[in-house]
Amino acid sequence: MAFGFFGSLLILSLLFKHFTCQLPNTDEFYVSNFLKKMGLNSSISYNFSGSVCSWKGMHCDTKKENLIGLKASSLGLSGIIPDTTIGKLAKLQSLDLSNNKITALPSDIWSLGSLKCLNLSSNQISGSLPNNVGNFGLLEVIDLSGNNFSGEIPATITSLLSLQVLNLAGNGFEWSIPRGILNCKALVSVDLSSNRLNGSLPDGFGAAFPKLKTLNLARNEIHGLDTDFAELMSLTSLNISRNLFKGSVMGVFQGQLKVIDLSMNQFQGHISKVQFNSTYKWSHLVYLDLSENQLSGEISLNLIQAQNLRHLNLAYNRFAIQKFPGIEILLGLEYLNLSKTNLIGHIPSLANKSLKVLDVSHNNLSGEIPVSLLEKLPLMERYNFSYNNLTLCALGFSPETFKTAFYGSSNSCPIAANPVLIERRGNGHKGLKLALALTLSTVCLLAGLLILAFGCRRKSRKWVVKQPSYKEEQHISGPFSFQTDSTTWVADVKQATSVPVVIFEKPLLNITFADLLSATSNFDRGTLLAEGKFGPVYRGFLPGGIHVAVKVLVHGSTLTDQEAARELEYLGRIKHPNLVPLTGYCLAGDQRIAIYDYMENGNFQNLLHDLPLGVQATEDWSNDTWVEDNNGIQNVGSEGLLTTWAFRHKIALGTARALAFLHHGCSPPIIHRDVKASSVYLDLNLEPRLSDFGLAKIFGTDLEDEIARSSPKSDIYCFGVVLFELITGRKPIGDDYPEEQETNLVSWVRGLVRKNQGSKAIDPKIRDTGPNYQMEEALKIGYLCTADIPSKRPSMQQIVGLLKDIEPRT
Repeated sequence: MAFGFFGSLLILSLLFKHFTCQLPNTDEFYVSNFLKKMGLNSSISYNFSGSVCSWKGMHCDTKKENLIGLKASSLGLSGIIPDTTIGKLAKLQSLDLSNNKITALPSDIWSLGSLKCLNLSSNQISGSLPNNVGNFGLLEVIDLSGNNFSGEIPATITSLLSLQVLNLAGNGFEWSIPRGILNCKALVSVDLSSNRLNGSLPDGFGAAFPKLKTLNLARNEIHGLDTDFAELMSLTSLNISRNLFKGSVMGVFQGQLKVIDLSMNQFQGHISKVQFNSTYKWSHLVYLDLSENQLSGEISLNLIQAQNLRHLNLAYNRFAIQKFPGIEILLGLEYLNLSKTNLIGHIPSLANKSLKVLDVSHNNLSGEIPVSLLEKLPLMERYNFSYNNLTLCALGFSPETFKTAFYGSSNSCPIAANPVLIERRGNGHKGLKLALALTLSTVCLLAGLLILAFGCRRKSRKWVVKQPSYKEEQHISGPFSFQTDSTTWVADVKQATSVPVVIFEKPLLNITFADLLSATSNFDRGTLLAEGKFGPVYRGFLPGGIHVAVKVLVHGSTLTDQEAARELEYLGRIKHPNLVPLTGYCLAGDQRIAIYDYMENGNFQNLLHDLPLGVQATEDWSNDTWVEDNNGIQNVGSEGLLTTWAFRHKIALGTARALAFLHHGCSPPIIHRDVKASSVYLDLNLEPRLSDFGLAKIFGTDLEDEIARSSPKSDIYCFGVVLFELITGRKPIGDDYPEEQETNLVSWVRGLVRKNQGSKAIDPKIRDTGPNYQMEEALKIGYLCTADIPSKRPSMQQIVGLLKDIEPRT
């Protein structure tokens, strides 16, 4: 009897304990509420029946009373984290929500005063980072990389005295690095790469971090000198590539550095001075990249002491003419790039058995490539001997390899055209390759022909803005339907005045869809500029005198309004002198509307193909007279428009720089997917600007397969087509080629280049306006871009370098 009574009490007490755990104001309640509201992936099984300490990813203190660690990485969580969930876990020390789709943080998260580790990387959180981050006084690790944060890095970071790891990479943080960071003296690792930071480093930056081992500032616009890093004596890895640093690089070589990446800056001076830095231990060095600077002198480093060096890149500097450096002593070297370093003479045998990547292109090397080196090439991942005067004595390479890796012998004839070096291919194989080439080029160029047809139709009309009448101004209730020659689109909104228009640079400007209606005369055909792959484009003036081009993305989108807005805001943060700026956007029902800066001088296709040279189109240009600019290139109202090689080269180089920035300067890389002459515009100062970048991701499901198949190499092929247009003055398809009876521009030009007859393709209008050999070299660059096999095409960074090599002198 007594046993039954006490047994009943025990069972009741256990039930009551479990019941209390489910009550509000418990860690178990907060966590379960958080996971359920954030849309926990249904494929992931989660048992909420036991104690929260037993749940997957949860860690409690030794007494099992408080949750101190929460890991919910890669669980498919999405949306805004609601208040009164994880923000109430008062004893939480570690929070990992990485690799989800979280868009915003709760307001009460900043009250987690015990937090030591915060990982929110690889989410979709946007907006500014609040000053409340300074509340985390015990924080040791913060990782916010791979999000959409913008604005300044909060000055309150100065309160994070225990901070050891700071990772804000891959966001849109702006302005200068705050001076308050100097108080974070415990820092061991800092990664601020791939943001929009500018200005200079705070005074005393080097001396402030005695424990700092890793510093990554790559892909920003930060100014500074090599001496800014002179006192970072504990540093083992330094990456400041793609910035605006200057100096002699001597101040960088010090301490215990193993990784040094100073590429794509403005460093100058004789590199040989570096070896006289007696404090630096060359035996530590594993990775060295000094490429794309302005270094001079002879390549004379302490290589004999750098026996641990695995990666060496000195490409694209201004070194003195010199023989091949003594690289063969670096037996462990795996990567070597000496492209365009003014090398002459013969290539040594290179006994480096570990070598996987070798690039000695764009030099003046001569003689035979050593047989011992040729035997190693098939075992390498990548090699390039192009643009030298070398002799190749081996026949064990495919024709494609000759065209790419050994391009440019002493007679400047493409190696692919040398019948001595190429084995004959069967007719069936050749026919298949030709068919593939024609198919790929036709698909890429067909869109250009369609734009051309609509462009010609539009050019017959003058620019007339139909001012809305009083009744039209009052007619602001929807839905709204609009029609062009090729499509009908509907903005399914009830009240035009209730749909906001976001203008990035003027967030306080109160503009609505009604203002878009007024600006474009209710999207009247008289304001229609063009119709392309993404939809119709209209011209208009928004309140405040903002001159814009309004692009309606007519295809249905699978993205939610929030996802589409996030993508458009991300595109709005992408700035480059050769990209058409995205000014703002509007989400009108299912329609996504992108708003761009208006380009006063039209697009390249209209200028080259649609209009007589020197004739001004009313809707494209607003001024009748123009002055000569600094480059000696006359502006669009002048008689010599597009009739000089210098001007066409300027268009080619600017377009290449835009694509190189999208491919290599954005994280993740942006594939344009629609590069053609009509997407290259000229601004008020006649600078080329590429439009429509990043829009394919906002498109509907009909483009998903195309997006999945796209790669930077598809953009490169289409750029090659544009380059051919610039040099030949011909359209991609539709022109006659009576000599060869070819069907399109790519096949015709490639055939001439293979036969070393590229000069026949040069546009007569520019033939004598510059050195013909430069134009022929440009055709060879286009030849490389339009290679049949995508992997054989150069990168856009390489193309920029090739075009800069033949830049006309003014």
